[in-house]
Amino acid sequence: MPMIPLKRRKTVPSPAGSSNAENVKFPHIVIFLFEKRMGASRRAFLSRLSRSKGFRVEDSLSQAVTHIVSENTSGEEVQAWLESQVTERGDRDTVHLLDIMWFTESMREGCPVSIEDRHRLRVPEPSTQSAGNTMDSYACRRRTPLQHHNMVLTDALQLLSENAEFCENEGRSVAFKRASAVLKALQGPVCSLEDLRGLPCLGEHSRRVIKEILEDGVSSEVECTQQSEKYQAMKALTGIFGVGVKTAQLWFWEGIRRPADLQTFGKKLNRAQAAGMLYYEDLSTPVTRAEADLLQGIVGEAVGAVLPGARITLTGGFRRGKQTGHDVDFLITHPEEGREEELLPKVIGWLETRDLLLYQKIHKNSYLEAKEWPARSASNMDRFERCFTIFKLMLPRVAPQGSTQAPRAPEAQEGGTGESPGWKAVRVDLVVTPISQYAFALLGWTGSQLFERELRRWAGQEKSMSLSSHALFDSTRVRDGPPRAPTGPKGHGLSVLHLESLTGPNTMNLGGGGGIKILFIISSKLIDNYFSVLFFYSIIITEKLNSEDSVDVSCGRYCTDITRNIEGDTFFVVLAAPPHAVKTLFY
Repeated sequence: MPMIPLKRRKTVPSPAGSSNAENVKFPHIVIFLFEKRMGASRRAFLSRLSRSKGFRVEDSLSQAVTHIVSENTSGEEVQAWLESQVTERGDRDTVHLLDIMWFTESMREGCPVSIEDRHRLRVPEPSTQSAGNTMDSYACRRRTPLQHHNMVLTDALQLLSENAEFCENEGRSVAFKRASAVLKALQGPVCSLEDLRGLPCLGEHSRRVIKEILEDGVSSEVECTQQSEKYQAMKALTGIFGVGVKTAQLWFWEGIRRPADLQTFGKKLNRAQAAGMLYYEDLSTPVTRAEADLLQGIVGEAVGAVLPGARITLTGGFRRGKQTGHDVDFLITHPEEGREEELLPKVIGWLETRDLLLYQKIHKNSYLEAKEWPARSASNMDRFERCFTIFKLMLPRVAPQGSTQAPRAPEAQEGGTGESPGWKAVRVDLVVTPISQYAFALLGWTGSQLFERELRRWAGQEKSMSLSSHALFDSTRVRDGPPRAPTGPKGHGLSVLHLESLTGPNTMNLGGGGGIKILFIISSKLIDNYFSVLFFYSIIITEKLNSEDSVDVSCGRYCTDITRNIEGDTFFVVLAAPPHAVKTLFY
């Protein structure tokens, strides 16, 4: 019986005449031109030029691509982009990452020239075979504690990563994040560069910053960046609700440096940005776990009143064990498929009638499913129905003796000053998912961003699977013919995303790493078509094991002991589990 829906390969329209086999002189070479910093018009011109000379050029990345050509882009950046595209291509080892120099020389010669070292983009290779430390290069396969030993170093690298994001340099930003994640996973403090021997994901730039901090106490690059006018301006402007990097950059080049400058310059704001300015101080204040719990109670009451039986789950950083965050995320579903439809507008209406929302905007579900299996989204971003809101969180007033009194009447904040005696503005994201996609959504919305990226990279490169917040696809099989699930010992389904055990105390930070114990179980009794397999019988995200020979698996009203109550032909997808549980399941 089919277990995992097959990934439907995309068909990309080609320019007229370019798809004729007789026009292709070099069928063994398939070129993809990397558009970033090359520009769309130049890319289109080079594509027409190469096709006229008999080369095959793909307009989008596909499994057929053999040569990726870039211009004015570092190998590190192209590599990071390629790794983010594992949903399109699981095997990147056979792809040549080349500078535009190879392309121009080939065009001049009228045939592909031999690839020399000067043509190749320089991509640092992580070293995992060394006499020093050994660590997995995938952050999702490492245990990372909430409190680690290298805070000074990781803060510096994360600041540089943030600055790279402000400059829209994704490759450099990801490189710094991965380096920071490695330091977080170390069992002790770094005292010298010798302590970094054998560790993956530490490029020359990151090592140079670490070396300077170890020797001088600070990094001149980090200090210069932190004090720079652009970094400070981008930090402040992107802190406004509804303002992204591109908008902040436009404002910066217009001379805007602070949120207060927007009024001076007479900038016209959209509704979200206007709300962000009005409640700027509150939204810039971290949200505590206690406040998140208050919000969970409010949202739970609203959801229960509108649709009894529906359940909500607190996700994001708070689910990973953090005590503060910049917003609060809730995932909403119902055990019966389809009952969640039209739920979100009713919940928002319930909240608005009680004057609990300062701002709200609903985005409809745009994830389409074919009759046979789900259609694959072009991006790794999920497409669930969601509502971005700003809550008016009523705060209790505590008397001097410590007794809690009734909250004061709410008073509007004036001009974004944050003066709110009775309530606080808090960002809250409400996301609604069908139960068939709930487990994937829960995993995706638990985060962190790097963990999710690394998990997708692991699934694509090591397991030839395509993972998103909606589904898990098999990237290796074609659509023709009935799909078959892999089988393992004892007739059980084989674990397709099995990661090493990540157990240990105080390890709920998926940040740069794992530490969370996750076990997905799919029962064949629930399978009646290609995509209902996505309905998970149970999902666990727990902090500790109950005993040495069992794991408590629970999801809402479902509860079972996996080591004693396995019924029928059951398919397991293990992301992280203790060794004895894995042994019990598969051997």
